Amino acid sequence: MNKGKNYKFWFATGSQDLYGDVCLANVAEHSAKIVEGLNKSGILPYEVVWKPTLITNELIRKTLNEANADEECAGVITWMHTFSPAKSWILGLQEYRKPLLHLHTQFNQEIPYDTIDMDFMNENQSAHGDREYGHIVSRMGIERKVIVGFWDDKKVQARLAEWMRTAVGIMESSHIRVLRIADNMRNVAVTEGDKVEAQIKFGWEVDTYPVNEIADYVAGVNTGDISALVEEYYDNYEILLEGRDAAEFRKHVAVQAGIEIGFEKFLKEKNYHAIVTHFGDLGSLGQLPGLAIQRLMEKGYGFGGEGDWKTAAMVRLMKVMTNGVKDAKGTSFMEDYTYNLVLGKEGILQAHMLEVCPTIAEGPVGIKVCPLSMGNREDPARLVFTSKEGKGIATSLVDLGTRFRLIVNEVNCKKVEKPMPKLPVATAFWTPEPNLATGAEAWIYAGGAHHTAFSYDLTAEQMGDWGAAMGIEVVYIDHETTIRNFRNELKWNSVFYR
Repeated sequence: MNKGKNYKFWFATGSQDLYGDVCLANVAEHSAKIVEGLNKSGILPYEVVWKPTLITNELIRKTLNEANADEECAGVITWMHTFSPAKSWILGLQEYRKPLLHLHTQFNQEIPYDTIDMDFMNENQSAHGDREYGHIVSRMGIERKVIVGFWDDKKVQARLAEWMRTAVGIMESSHIRVLRIADNMRNVAVTEGDKVEAQIKFGWEVDTYPVNEIADYVAGVNTGDISALVEEYYDNYEILLEGRDAAEFRKHVAVQAGIEIGFEKFLKEKNYHAIVTHFGDLGSLGQLPGLAIQRLMEKGYGFGGEGDWKTAAMVRLMKVMTNGVKDAKGTSFMEDYTYNLVLGKEGILQAHMLEVCPTIAEGPVGIKVCPLSMGNREDPARLVFTSKEGKGIATSLVDLGTRFRLIVNEVNCKKVEKPMPKLPVATAFWTPEPNLATGAEAWIYAGGAHHTAFSYDLTAEQMGDWGAAMGIEVVYIDHETTIRNFRNELKWNSVFYR
C-alpha cells in the first residue's frame, strides 16, 4: 500500500540551568538512554529521534517549529526531566501544529533509598516538572496524549506504540483523497455529509467523477494484463464453480481483473487513496465492482458503498494506522445486515453485497460468480470467506448537520453456528459490547450508520485520540455502557460541541 512518509517522532526533554552544567549533562545522558532503549525495544513502530535538552524560550520555540517544518516528523514526545518553567513553553506550543505526547516518566524506576540526597531530588523531579508543564498545556487548551509510567515498561511502550499509529493517522488524514464514482444512493440520508466541512476538519479531499471516465480506463486495459491477473487469481484463491461452465466463469472473473487494473491505474494517476462506487450508476462497466474492490482494499485503499465517502475515508485512515502491525488480523468496510436474536447466541451478521476486504478472512478464500439483483449487469465475481474470531472495533463517522460524531463500538467476532451455503458473500458475525440489545440501542440513539469501518488491529482509545485531535465528538459503546448514562452523555455533548 501507499505507506506515506518515513515518519519519525522527536523526543524533547525539558529542563533549566538552575542546578548547573553537571545536572544538565546528566539530563542529556538520561534522555539519550531513554531514546536508545525505546528504539531497541522492538515494540515501537517508528523511530524516536533524540533532541538536545530544551531550557530556553528561544530553543523550545525553534525546536517545535523545526518539527512543524520537518515532513518526516509525525509528532513530538515531551518529558520534563527536572523542572522546566512552563511559561518558557508558551510561544513554542502556540505555534506547534502536530501531534503532541506528554510522557510522564522518570529515568530511574525506583527511589535509591540508601543514597538519595537533595542533589538527586533536584535532578530527578519529573513528578514536579511534568505537573508544571501539564498545567500550561491544559491552560492553553492544547490537545495532547498523556502516558504515565516507567519508560522501560513494556505496557508503557505498547501504549506509546499505539499513540504513534494514531499520530500517523492524524498526519495522513490531511492527505486522504477520496474518488467518488457518481453520487450517493438516492434518498439515503446517512451516506450524505458536508464535504467542505470534512476537508476543514479532517483534511479529506472528496471529488466526484462521472463513471464512464473511470470506465474508459477499464476498457483500455490490454488483454495480456487481464490474463496475467486472472492467473494470479486462480493461483491464490479457490475456484468455486458450483455447476457453472468453467470457461464462462473465467470470463466473468476476467471482467473483475480489468476493473481492478483500470481502477488502480486511475487511482494512482490521480493520486486518490479511497474509492466510492454506486450500484445505481455503473455506466459502461460490465459488472458491479466486487472482487476488484476487495483486492484494492487489500492493497490499502479505502472503500465505501453507495456513495459513502465518509466510511471510505475512515477505512483508508484505519488501514494507514494499522500498516505494519505484527500479526495484523485485518481492516475492512462492513455493513450491518441481519440479527440472530436467539438468547445466548445474539449477534449481527455483517457483510455487503460484494465488497468485504480479504484481510479479515480466516481459512480459505474462494471466488464465486453469482447473480446480483442490484446494478442490472452480468453476474459479478467476488471473494467469499468468513472472518476471524476475536475482538475488534466498529466505527461510524456521521454528520449531524452542525458537527461530526465518531461512534466507536467494541465488538466480539465469533463463528456462526452453522454454514450458510446459499449466501454468496464474505461475512463476519459479531456481538457488540456490552450486549446486542444495549449496543444496538446505544448505536441507534447516537445516529450510527449501517456502514462501518471495522478493524481487529486498532483500539477504541486510538480512534478516540484521533477524534480528539480532529476536534470532534467521540462516543464509546463498550462493556461499561448503560443506556441512561449514554443518553445523558449525548445530551451533554450536544451542548459542548454545538
